[in-house]
Amino acid sequence: MYILNTMEISLNGKTAVVTGGAHGIGRAMAECLHACGASVYIFDIDQTPLEFPAQLVSCDVTSRDSLSAAFDISGVPDVLLINAGTGIVKSLDETTRDVWDKTISLNLTAAFETLQIGAARMKAAGRGGSIVLTASTNSYDGEENLIAYNATKAGVLGILHTAANELGPFGIRVNAVNPGLIRTRLTQSAFDSPEVIREYFRAIPMGRGGEPSEVAKAAVFLASDWAGYITGATLLVDGGQMCCKFGPWKDGEAEFVDGAWRRVT
Repeated sequence: MYILNTMEISLNGKTAVVTGGAHGIGRAMAECLHACGASVYIFDIDQTPLEFPAQLVSCDVTSRDSLSAAFDISGVPDVLLINAGTGIVKSLDETTRDVWDKTISLNLTAAFETLQIGAARMKAAGRGGSIVLTASTNSYDGEENLIAYNATKAGVLGILHTAANELGPFGIRVNAVNPGLIRTRLTQSAFDSPEVIREYFRAIPMGRGGEPSEVAKAAVFLASDWAGYITGATLLVDGGQMCCKFGPWKDGEAEFVDGAWRRVT
């Protein structure tokens, strides 16, 4: 019989890198990695001081030279969480080439180059490892006014599948988390608007939005040995949003209170 020695995820002795880890989901990932025992390096242009032990490395992930220099500082990662990204809300007609290029550069090209540089060093070290990409529910759907963002997040899944295929023989697993609407600086205005989230959350079986820590825990699970036979997978962290065509929350059977739907008992 297989018996677990502990029910806690341990990353003791591991080196972890998080891109875009100064705020939001990336920061929660870094905090979670630290809590599990990893030595954490955050690659970000934002150098806002942290409240937990992690090394901030000034890095523009859209620059290959900057990425290489950052990896020189961190050393070879055992865990690489590729999270840096942006979302610029523009309609199809309003999406200029500048908006398109900026989104592609950060969300897709930087993700590719981070993975390529990190994976090369992991392969050379010969000790395997784990890479987790931050994709999105928008990797699958066509939410309006986000055509550039949606295209990049669909592209991240193409990177995921190919990289998992090519890196598996080197003992390097590649997976992705696919968050739904998560409370961050970029989405706080939506959470602050009851009329917006009331209808949005109506289509989410859990009846609410998510928190960065919930995405972080999913990512760290995929990064850990607990997911040792998982690669090329996407883990939805969306409260069930992608599993239903029509939302389960109906007036008369439920009420919207404090930013979440609840059944009327």
